[in-house]
Amino acid sequence: MSDVLEPFRDPGRLRGLTHRLCNLTPSKPIAFMHVCGTHENAIGRFGIRSLVPRWLRVIAGPGCPVCVCPPAEIDAAARLSLDHGVILATFGDMVRVPGRISLAEARARGADVRVVRGVHDAVRLAERHPDRQVVMFAVGFETTACTTAAAVAARPPDNFTLLLAHRLIPPALHALMELPDLRLDGFLLPGHATTVTGTADYEAFAAATNLPAAVAGFEPVDILLGLERLATLAVHGRVEVTNAYARAVRPAGNPRAIGITDKVFEPTDAPWRGLGVIPGSGLSLREPYRQLDALDRFGVTLDPDLPESFPGCECGRVMVGLVEPEDCPLFDNACTPSSPRGGCMVSLEGTCHSRFVYREVRND
Repeated sequence: MSDVLEPFRDPGRLRGLTHRLCNLTPSKPIAFMHVCGTHENAIGRFGIRSLVPRWLRVIAGPGCPVCVCPPAEIDAAARLSLDHGVILATFGDMVRVPGRISLAEARARGADVRVVRGVHDAVRLAERHPDRQVVMFAVGFETTACTTAAAVAARPPDNFTLLLAHRLIPPALHALMELPDLRLDGFLLPGHATTVTGTADYEAFAAATNLPAAVAGFEPVDILLGLERLATLAVHGRVEVTNAYARAVRPAGNPRAIGITDKVFEPTDAPWRGLGVIPGSGLSLREPYRQLDALDRFGVTLDPDLPESFPGCECGRVMVGLVEPEDCPLFDNACTPSSPRGGCMVSLEGTCHSRFVYREVRND
């Protein structure tokens, strides 16, 4: 363990936080939702659910950008690569997510699908292959949207375009609150996204919903500190946003990242797997940059009639906290990381993948 990480995995601090959390006395069971795939992975890896009291349930929400990407966008990416001969660049997790066909299947049929570490790698592909069209299938929340915006503002070559699948988290939180069967007492907020955006939108959300929220990092002490602060707020009936990740997150976020994102993109309605179309939850290119839209350049339209999931797959309901992965009939049966039936089992940030790998102890 590195010296940097040691304080955030210190057994003494973990025992102290667990003791403080367990000493709280709520009048009823409490349920918190996190909306970050990295949180779910860390919660599983470090066994956090086995440390919290039985009255506290920690639910995984739609925090995996690969998982929330609907089949219509995956299908469009496959068609761009197969029918239009583009070099299709995207992140590794995206390649195996099922759609009408996955990008891995498209590649097996001859498509030129390449894994990149980020949008700037895709721009370099376009520079190295001026005779080819390169499309970046840009997936991610606010954390990666700002990097896509920076690449666009830097004027990429004319043979570069984007298939945009960026999503914004605050509108999804509002959509979650409209689900009739979901009962929550607060949100554990994602450290990555709030590092970029700050907390203003979440403070407005807390005020509108009368629910507390806590920003948390990704080490065991970070997560338990966030849960302890959030539980303290909930038990005492206080509605506010507390920042348990102050070493990285500032109230105003990263002004440069926010500025470049707002310059290049504007909010648009967007579909989410498990939640349908959420107003203002996606990003589209503003007028000066719309020539970089791959769908427009190649005349490809999204097919809204594609089924959301493989028959029997509960990925959509898992992502909104209505069922646990273990309750899906395909989990660890027809659906495994080596043979996934839904996006939740593909990505390292997917809830089903994390539960499969770490076989978490459930506290219910």
